[in-house]
Order: sequence, then structure tokens, then C-alpha cells
Amino acid sequence: MKCPHCIVEINESFEEKYFGSDPTGHWSTFHMKCPNPNCKKMIIHLAKGNARTNFNGSIVGIQSISSRISVNPLTASRPPVPDAVDKLFADDYKEACLIQSFSPKASAALSRRCLQNILREKAKVKKGDLANEIQEVIDSGHLPSHLIESIDAIRNIGNFAAHPNKSKSTGEIIEVEYGEAEWLLDVIEALFDFYFVQPEILKAKRDALNKKLTEIGKPPMK
Repeated sequence: MKCPHCIVEINESFEEKYFGSDPTGHWSTFHMKCPNPNCKKMIIHLAKGNARTNFNGSIVGIQSISSRISVNPLTASRPPVPDAVDKLFADDYKEACLIQSFSPKASAALSRRCLQNILREKAKVKKGDLANEIQEVIDSGHLPSHLIESIDAIRNIGNFAAHPNKSKSTGEIIEVEYGEAEWLLDVIEALFDFYFVQPEILKAKRDALNKKLTEIGKPPMK
């Protein structure tokens, strides 16, 4: 995971503190301090789920988490959207990041719509439902293996088989699996790099090389 404060990749080491139940379920907090020496800020989540008991039958925590939100920081921190990313995709992504902690369901809906737009506009997949579009871009072989695995996992993490509307009505706000909203943002971030950032970097390098070739009287790269 990435620390929501400093955006550095860290290993999860949350400690749970169970503090009771109400008519809606059992509640715990999960907390850890960022191990990055330049950060060291607390990351705190509030979660609800079913009771987890010890061998004596005493409730010691929760399991089968149904909701988990960040209370420190209150909003998900993400790197800024690169300038190369088109506004069509950037706006949905920014809003999905902003509301992830407050409403994972709404964040995931925006991310699914953003993902579908990227696949249609950049990967040129045939318009259909999201599951089929994901399969088409995987079958095309145009993505590196790490991206293929990441984008394919969206269907499994999101449990598309049980929630077909996630695929057919991508912008619909429906229940999400734990970690689904964050994973969608991670995948979109990686696709931004693949479809927008890296081509811009290569273009800049090619332009610089062509300028040097022209200066010494040689034909530019095509």
C-alpha cells in the first residue's frame, strides 16, 4: 500500500482495537504509523464487520469487514494527475480520489466509468460491458504483463459475477468489496502512466534526438 500522507510505498502493519457494537454491527479501529522516517504520521481506519472471537468466546475484534474508512487522513492522498492526461479522464479520477474515504461506493463508480473510458478511447476496445472490454484489451496483448494482471484482478476483487451492474452500468453506485475502490485507483494510475506519461517522455526524447540529428545534417528519426 501507499501511505496516504507521503505517498511512499509501505508494508501494511495495522493494529486493531475493538471497541464495541451497536445495532448495525461490531466496530474496530485499525492504526499504524508510517515507517517512512520523513513521514511517521498515523494512519487510522474505522471499520465495521462481524464479531471475531477467541477460544474463550470473547469478542476480540472484527472479521468479514463490510465498511472501512480512513479517519486520518480524512481524504485519500494521491499523486497529482500528470499534465499529459486528458481532462475527460482526469476529472473522474480526481473526484474518485477525493471521495474515496467518505464513500468507497461512489468512488468506485467513478473509477469504473473512468476505466471504461480509457479502454474505449486509448485501447480502442469495442463498446460493450466493462468485463468484456477488460477481456478484449487483455487478449490484444498490447499491455505489459503486470498491467494485464492488475486490470484482470478488477473483475475478481469487484466480484463482477455477483454484481453484474458493475460491468453493465459502470457509473452505478452499488456495494463494493473491501479494497475495491483503492485498487481501481491504483490501476487507473498505472494506465495513466502507460497511455499518457510514457508516450510523452518518449516523444520528448525523440524530438531532442531529431534536433541534434538536424544540427549535424543527418535525417531525423521517423
